[in-house]
Parts: sequence; C-alpha cells; structure tokens
Amino acid sequence: MQRSSRSKFLLVVTGLVAVGTLAGCASDGQPAATETVTAPAPSASAPQSSEESTSAAPSAGSGSSAGSGASGGDTAGDRCVVSSLAGRIEAGSGGAAGSVLVHLVLENTGSTTCTVQGWPGVSFVGGGTGKQIGAAATQEKSSSHPTVTLAPGKTAVAPLKIVRAENYSAGDCSPQTPDGFRVYPPGSKQSLFVKDTDFQACASADASLLAVQAFVPEGQATS
Repeated sequence: MQRSSRSKFLLVVTGLVAVGTLAGCASDGQPAATETVTAPAPSASAPQSSEESTSAAPSAGSGSSAGSGASGGDTAGDRCVVSSLAGRIEAGSGGAAGSVLVHLVLENTGSTTCTVQGWPGVSFVGGGTGKQIGAAATQEKSSSHPTVTLAPGKTAVAPLKIVRAENYSAGDCSPQTPDGFRVYPPGSKQSLFVKDTDFQACASADASLLAVQAFVPEGQATS
C-alpha cells in the first residue's frame, strides 16, 4: 500500500516537471500558437496608361458667370462624363502671326442634360497608340469659366491656341505629325480622343505649343 502511494506521487511530480519544461520551451522559443495575417486587398482604381499619366490634369473652375446656356452651379451627379461626350475641332477666329486659334467643341451625345465647367486637359497624341507628344496645354486662368448646361445635342466650346511648330528650330522642336488630341473634360480622370492631323506637334516638351481657355456656351466664345 505504501509502495503504491509512493509510485503515484512520483508520477505526479514527473508530470509537473514535464509540463514546466514544455512551458519553458514555449516562452523561450517560438510561441505555440500562430496568428495568420492576411494582406489588405489593393484599393480599386481606374486603370491608367503611362501616356495618360503624363497629361495635364483638367481643372474645374469654382466660379460661374451669367449668360445664355449657363446655370448657377454644378454637382458631380450631373457633370458630363466621357461616355456621353463627343469632341471635334472647329475653326476659330484665326489667331495671330505664328499661331492659330481653333475651337475645341464637346457635344452632349447622351440622353440627359449634363454640365461642363472649367478648363479641359489637352495634349497632342500620335504614333497610332495615343502616346502624348510634347507638353500638355497650359490653361489660361484669366478666361471666363461659367457652368455650361448641355441638353442632349448641345455643345460647349473652349478656344484653343496652337503655336505653329515652324516657329521653333528642328532641333528645339523635333516636329511630328500627331493623330489628334487627348482631351480630359473638366473634373474628369477619363479622356476622349479628338482626331485631327492638320497641325504639327513638337516632341520636345520645352516647345510649348498649346494654350486652352475654359468652356463657354456655344456661340459665346470671344476668340
């Protein structure tokens, strides 16, 4: 009877020592329990080509002016989107020596009324790939920038000055014939292509050829 009690006591002591040893290993080495960490999903963003990322961002003005076709305000909900717009180049006032002034026209091809307000982003593109050529247009911030309300089929006009590439030496310009223009409507991160091969572009970004005014209602462009 005494021998049996002593055996049970030794077994209990041996078990406690083993538990202590295991606990010590867990604290001195790797923890017994592991935590699985899941990497956060990447944030969703619209795909953008490397050519698009080099274009000047469009700018929407904060003010408005009275006039036919203009309204007092603009919200993101009724702003014209690229999918409901078509662009083209029309003749302007002719321009001065060494440059030509044309009208960049956006037409609402959608079925609902929308608005444009501010300055577009404009650049020459070419090579059949939409790659930007040279510097993007500077934005003439002194120009009037009303909020233009476009019913379906109506247009807004932004005067666009194009300096002739011949004003620069071949070395300073590196002239190229573009396929047309990439145009970002005001406030949009998406662009549309406006085909036009009537002008020469300069591949050198130091030769600035383009300057654009804000959109105004059809018939109200002063230049």
